[in-house]
Order: sequence, then C-alpha cells, then structure tokens
Amino acid sequence: MKPRTKAPSGRRRRAPEPRRRNPKPGFLTLAVFLVVASLVTGYLALNRDNTAPTASAGKNAEPKSTKEPAWDGKTKVLGDGSTSYTGPQTDQLKAVPLKPGEKPPQFVVFSWDGALQGDDKLFSHYREMAKEYNAHMTFFLTGIYLLPKSKRDLYHPPMHSVGSAAIDFPTDQHIRDTLEQLRLAYEQGNDIGTHFNGHFCEAKGGGEWSVAQWKSEIDQFFSFVENWKTNTGYTDIPALPFDFKKEVVGGRAPCLEGQPNLLKALKGYGWRYDASSPGDFQIWPTKKDGLWDFPLELLPYGDNIQALSMDFNFLYNQSGGTTQGDPAKFADWEKKTVDSYMAGFNRVYYGSRAPLFIGNHFENWNGSIYMKAIDQIIPKICTKKGVKCVSFRELSDWMDVQSPQTLQQLRSLDPAQSPDWSTVVK
Repeated sequence: MKPRTKAPSGRRRRAPEPRRRNPKPGFLTLAVFLVVASLVTGYLALNRDNTAPTASAGKNAEPKSTKEPAWDGKTKVLGDGSTSYTGPQTDQLKAVPLKPGEKPPQFVVFSWDGALQGDDKLFSHYREMAKEYNAHMTFFLTGIYLLPKSKRDLYHPPMHSVGSAAIDFPTDQHIRDTLEQLRLAYEQGNDIGTHFNGHFCEAKGGGEWSVAQWKSEIDQFFSFVENWKTNTGYTDIPALPFDFKKEVVGGRAPCLEGQPNLLKALKGYGWRYDASSPGDFQIWPTKKDGLWDFPLELLPYGDNIQALSMDFNFLYNQSGGTTQGDPAKFADWEKKTVDSYMAGFNRVYYGSRAPLFIGNHFENWNGSIYMKAIDQIIPKICTKKGVKCVSFRELSDWMDVQSPQTLQQLRSLDPAQSPDWSTVVK
C-alpha cells in the first residue's frame, strides 16, 4: 500500500533557473587535461568497481554491443575541436545482479538543474563534495550556458522568438568556468545530462511542444555543446574529454513539463533515462517508452503532508514561492528541509530500499538554506553502510542487469516495508 498522505498545493511546480544579473567574472582555474588510456576490462577507484558504459552512440545510431571496442589510448578530437573521445568513462559503479536473498544497495541520486559555474561556484562545490564522499552526481547542463550572449540568435526556441530565453545567457567568464567544471565532473565519474536550452515553462513551454519541436530543442542542445569553440572563439581551452552524443543519455525537462511528447522525440537518440516526471511516492522505478523513469519523490514534511524532493518545493511551502522570505524563519526552514530529506531517506533505507532522488538548482534562495541543507545531508547519507550515492546513469546500468522477477518484487514493496529479502530476491 502506498502511504495515504496529502501533498501540498503546488508540489509539482518548478522554478526557472536562478537569474544572474550583472555578474562579475569568476576566477578560471585551468586543470591538467587528463587522458586516461586502458585496455583492461575493469577499473578500480575508492571502493568502486568500474565497467564500460552501455549507452548507444546517440542520435540515429545503430544498436551497438554493450562492450566498448578496444581503445588504442589516443585522444580522438571530434568536430571543431570542442569535444573528443578519450576512452570509456572511468570510476563507474559495477552493475551486477542481486544474489538470492541479497538486500539491494540504498541508492541515492543528487541531481542539479542548469549546471552553470557562476560567481557562487556551486558547480565546483558539489563536484568536490561528491569526490570527498565517494559519490557521483548528475549535472543537467543547459545548452545556452555554453553559448555567448552575442551569439544568442543561433538559438531558435520552439514557439518563441529567435534568440529569446526565460533565463539569462552566461557571461564569457562563466562559459569558461563551466567548461572547466564539465571536464572535471566527467573525469571524476559524474553523469552529464541535459536540461535543454531556454527553460520555457507554462504558456508556450515544453508542455505545449510537439514531438518535432522537442527534437529541435534536443538537436540545438547538441549543436551548442559540440560547437562551443566555433561559437566562442576560445583557442586556449582544450577539447572536453567526452563525446556528448555518446555520454548524454538522459535529461530533465524544465518545470517537469512535456514528458509525453519528449519521450516520443527521444526515440533514436540512444538515451537511457528521463527525469522529467512531476513526482511520485518512493517506489522502485519502471520504464516508460523504453527509458527508465526517474521522478522526483514525495518526502514526509509535517503532519500528513509530503513535499516533492526539490528545493523549489520546499521554498513554495515555506515562503510561498518568493525566493527571499522572512530571515527570522531561515533557521527553522533549513531544519525542516533537512528533517524531510532524512525522513525520506530513513523510510526507504530501513524499508524497501527504493532509490532516493533529490533534484536541486544552483541557487541562493532564502539565504541559501536549501544549499546548506544539502551540505548537511550528503555526509550523513553517503557514508552509511550499504548506501551508494550514484548518478542516474549508474542507476540505469544497475537496473538494467536485474532480473524482471526481482524488479517486479521490488516494485511491490511499500516504501516503509522492511521485507524478508530471501522472499524478494530469488
């Protein structure tokens, strides 16, 4: 039985990306470009086993073997030099089927919408936290965050005028800083997904787009990220160490709108998952139109209320949607947010072991209390026995190797139910 609880008004609402006006250039840190060459079949790194990715090559690709071809150790620069292939991504969770009677790991996925390295340095902050706590995360990149404002007319958004967007275009320095963080995030085993481009919601947003319009939005995302050298003119930054069409295997639609037509549009791109569902109880995921459906989740929040596991929904419940509420309440709101995350975690950690999905923005709403809440729960959660803080891509790999019978049994569990695992995993 699912919990009989009441969801707060507005729990399915999502916010636009935080608007950054009059930004000051950040400091660009140039990292050593790491090329990882190996012909062995497994990699080891800090308690993780590694396997080659199983995603297909991307748009219009033929089905491919789950094994990557042997790599000769040479970097293969792609297109205009914006991207490259440096071999299979390393430091990945080894996906193995559960043994009879084995309790599943408690998977936790932290994901971030927008993935811009702004003046707040939040991209680098959470990438570094992931590294510190042996975790991987999913960073959903917005395509126009690699497109200079001076080239905004290259963007042709569905149902909107050329060059328009519901969010700000980045500064040149932010583009440079974001490129560096994308490189480091990938090299450290994190998942790079897409948050598409213009972040249009509600009227003329993704919920009203046709299949063809979604395809246009997807293709433009790839164009922006695969041609940033041409669009920016930067010659002093090396190619990113991955092929976007190979490595981007999922995304989250702005405001969680338009998933039905989006899923139809995705056929042929070789994606593995979609995180655009507006929300559900904490249950084991299923596939929808051939992709793993990873929704945000309803977590305990107060008496008989569930809150969606995203910063904006806590904001909506606490300050009515305004990003600058009463400072006198910040400490209490931060504690309630932490308590909700931990209650949701404990419900499944001691129960069904359904994955916990947490999706946030890089923002400073209500005195940054939602960022501070995440800073508190990562050390509490990712260090517990049996917990694996992974990316959506790694979770897709793990789900794919489980037997249909095991997955069916897992989905039958109530979130708080602590079963006899010998009867669940056979």
